[in-house]
Amino acid sequence: MPELKIGWARRDISTDEPIKLPGQWHIRISQGVAEPCYATALAIDGGDDLVIFVSCDLTSLRANIGGAVREELRRRNAPFDEKKIIINATHTHTAPSALHNLPDEPTELNGVKLRMPETHRRFVIEQICDAVTEAWETRKPGKIAYGYGYAVVAHSRRVIYFDDVSTRPDAPDQEGFTVNGHGVMYGETNDANFSHYEAGADHFLNCVFTYDLSDKLTGAIINVPCPSQNSEMEYKISADYWADVRELVKKQYGDIFILTQCAAAGDLSPRILHYREAQDRRFRLKYPDAQNRERAARKDIAERIMQGFAEILSWAQKEKFTSLPVKHVYKTLPLEARAVPKDVYEDALKKVAVCREKKIDPTLPPEEYTRLESLRKTQVKKYNGLIERYEKNAKVFTEEVHAVRLGNIAFTTCRFELYMDYQHRIQARSPFEQTFLIQLCAQTDEQGSCYLPTERAVWAKGYSADLIGNKVSHEGGQQLVEGSLQLLNMLKEGDKK
Repeated sequence: MPELKIGWARRDISTDEPIKLPGQWHIRISQGVAEPCYATALAIDGGDDLVIFVSCDLTSLRANIGGAVREELRRRNAPFDEKKIIINATHTHTAPSALHNLPDEPTELNGVKLRMPETHRRFVIEQICDAVTEAWETRKPGKIAYGYGYAVVAHSRRVIYFDDVSTRPDAPDQEGFTVNGHGVMYGETNDANFSHYEAGADHFLNCVFTYDLSDKLTGAIINVPCPSQNSEMEYKISADYWADVRELVKKQYGDIFILTQCAAAGDLSPRILHYREAQDRRFRLKYPDAQNRERAARKDIAERIMQGFAEILSWAQKEKFTSLPVKHVYKTLPLEARAVPKDVYEDALKKVAVCREKKIDPTLPPEEYTRLESLRKTQVKKYNGLIERYEKNAKVFTEEVHAVRLGNIAFTTCRFELYMDYQHRIQARSPFEQTFLIQLCAQTDEQGSCYLPTERAVWAKGYSADLIGNKVSHEGGQQLVEGSLQLLNMLKEGDKK
């Protein structure tokens, strides 16, 4: 079996220029860089096949970034199959926008010139390609170790009530953004009708470690089922809690490469919804210098990931591999699209007309006017999305899924903010002893990411489980499970011969 060759590279994808920060329904303009955002590449060449992982500190990978990276690498005459690259976002909500420009994209705010999203998109594509090229060109014989441990990072963010909250007389107006029912994203838990959290949480920490031939640790993949969105309301560019993790890793192990992956976490977040007073006391005593609760939470999360990382490393390093079966397959799966009913379509036609005519007071301070106007435009965009889906009546949503084998472990991918249950279905039936799922992976189309909820979530409604944010049905979610397992089993078939 050929020896493994391993290469790493990293590029800064931040910008000091003011730019939109996606991740909220309204526009936020960055006010400098708190911590850098990176594109980190890991090339693993098994001789017979290869994989190049790329992790980006971005909210998502829309605007056909995956296709553009492939095209640019073909233009550069890359000496490898560009389809063997897997690019994922960590889902930080304080990353620069790397999307296409909107037709009415603002070019300045308060007289300050803004960096355009399309400009930054092209920059990110170039940086990814540079990192991938360097990782491939610098690959050397090396070793791999792997293992799993635990770190409490994610919590269920979907609150279920005994009653349908949309029928309450004081139900908030969420028109165009979400449709609540028995379920509410980030709902209040001190409500007399609070029943339970919809799902549990996943505290697995999956890791792969790389070494040179002298057994020096060179880098690691850290796969956590939780988006990095503690600082999601801030205005400074940041990799969120991954910045804190990198700092702790650097202090203990030196400036090694860290490739961060978000596993299935569409219904999870790094935020506790009850026990808040106890948490505030914990943070007040433990982190007296923290700027706020979320900054303290980031430190707390980073410490738990670091403890899990060190524990896994302590025993995983006892078994290192200089050669492994490396196999990488991919397939475009047809998933059942979630249909938009006629009554929802007709309602959207009426409401989008109202939203288009809505006028925001131009005498408001510029920041407030921009915020409210961007919310109005978001409503229009979301209603238009429902209208377009109904009129196109697409039955199928296509998804490029990758499966990678590294010896007795495997990886599988999706573009979605995938609900946790689907990951567990894949892992439970996977033929490999350890299976990493990577969500928010780049595709070669313009559709970008979207939530993929379970059947119980669709019943409960609420943000992330209603039609506005879903393009694939829960039946399509199970098709993703079965298609992913088919690829994983294909990777394992050679062992039976």
